[in-house]
Amino acid sequence: MKRFNYRLETVLTYKTQILDNLKTEHAAILQNVNRKQEEIRGLNRELLGFENDFDQAKTAGAAIEHYRLFDMCIGRMEEIIDEEKERLKELKQQENEKKQQVISAKVDTSKFEKLKDKKYSEYQKTVLKADEMFIEEFVSNAALRLRHQNRGS
Repeated sequence: MKRFNYRLETVLTYKTQILDNLKTEHAAILQNVNRKQEEIRGLNRELLGFENDFDQAKTAGAAIEHYRLFDMCIGRMEEIIDEEKERLKELKQQENEKKQQVISAKVDTSKFEKLKDKKYSEYQKTVLKADEMFIEEFVSNAALRLRHQNRGS
């Protein structure tokens, strides 16, 4: 009996490569999302530091220029954080789109894998039947030879 050969193996290989590439791209985007989230956390810590310094300056009493400087720093930091949050939102959108592509590719690939499994199962059944027929034929031929030998003796 010939070896199992899945006719769509090249298609399955191609689909698997696409899936692997999409997974890699998704992981890179997800890494960017995580970096951006960490960056925003750092900016928030920095903002908190400015706010704490401002509170200390208020209690210690400072010149109006210091108050304005703190106010400008805090305002600018809040703007930067808002901008970074917008970038994070865009990155999350990209990540979600790539995730959907990965899911779609996985479904597509799994169809070919299931078809391959089905064909392999059919092949195994065919091999099993062929083996059974061979054994049956072998046993009946052996029985015929044994009868001929017994008649001939």
